Amino acid sequence: MNVHVIIIYYLLIVNAVAFIVYGIDKLKARKGRWRISEATLLLLALVGGSIGSWLGMKVWHHKTMHRKFQYGLPTILLLQLAIAVYLCTRM
Repeated sequence: MNVHVIIIYYLLIVNAVAFIVYGIDKLKARKGRWRISEATLLLLALVGGSIGSWLGMKVWHHKTMHRKFQYGLPTILLLQLAIAVYLCTRM
């Protein structure tokens, strides 16, 4: 299997997981249950799930008032897109 295909599958999976985890944390917040840590939510974005995290934040209306999410997620997403563009132009 080609390395590019593996990377695409990885990104699809990590973004789907991030989106779902944001939804789960929102549900837990509504029910007053044990929550997923903010560090874990941000880590999901850092390891490649920035699109899923950002979509999860928007769709579930979760963490939208927290500055580290309000500014951090778009920053992570833009940095990852810049890296992707750079790598694609170098190949």
